[in-house]
Amino acid sequence: MEEKLSKVALWLKKTFGDQPIPPYEADARTVDILYELAERNESRNADVMLLIEDMKQKTEEYESDGNYLQSLLTESLNLSLTGLSKASAGYLNILVDSAVALETKDTSLASFIPAVNDLTSDLYAAESRNRGLEQELTNLRKKLTSALVLEKRLQDDLKNTEERLAVEKAKTDSRTQNMKFLKDKSEDFKFRIQAAEEQLSASGMEASLTHESLVSLSEKLAELKKQAVPLKQKLDAYLDLTPSPSLVRVKIEEAKRELDALEAEFSTKMDMMALSEPLPSKRRFT
Repeated sequence: MEEKLSKVALWLKKTFGDQPIPPYEADARTVDILYELAERNESRNADVMLLIEDMKQKTEEYESDGNYLQSLLTESLNLSLTGLSKASAGYLNILVDSAVALETKDTSLASFIPAVNDLTSDLYAAESRNRGLEQELTNLRKKLTSALVLEKRLQDDLKNTEERLAVEKAKTDSRTQNMKFLKDKSEDFKFRIQAAEEQLSASGMEASLTHESLVSLSEKLAELKKQAVPLKQKLDAYLDLTPSPSLVRVKIEEAKRELDALEAEFSTKMDMMALSEPLPSKRRFT
């Protein structure tokens, strides 16, 4: 702990120089963090120093190569940098800039060709990556378009469903109100029919004139009429024959009398109901 604290204090003093060191809590966690920062800073400084030394060495090598080339031009070809034409100096600068851009060790053709090939390969690789990215972008755009279309369709379906639900709810509410109204009306009619039957019974009306009896009698009359249809058809078949006409006339008369008796009984009971006392006052329906 003391060793770390001493190293941290030395590193902070070296970092801030003449400026005052900001106050900090000298607890274990803070000291550990500052100690780690100091270690990394020293490691980075060492790397930077190595890089500087390497750059210095390369600079010396480049200067030596430049002096060699300059002496070669001066001594062997009797040329100097000051004696070159403006175009030649421009070409030479382009050659140097190209060598620097391609990061070649010299300006020889043997160094330029591999560098250009490597640069071309990198260009093809970059173009291939760009085509792949463009394809992915196209696919993403298609998927996005499909998703937007699907979202719009789902929104429309949801809107239509909500509208249909609103209409169905209104219909259901209306049916519910109608059912309640009909139920209340049915209860009212039931009460009124029961009151009318009680009043008719109290006035001495026969039980055969009640609503149930009349309905039953009407059903019997309809059944007899229904049964009379096949008999009439059968009778029509016998009309084409020449047996005993008197017997046929007797059967016809019996059927007519039976039908007339039922109709007369039904009419009599209906007339008796019409002549009976009026129905009780209607109960107000709410």
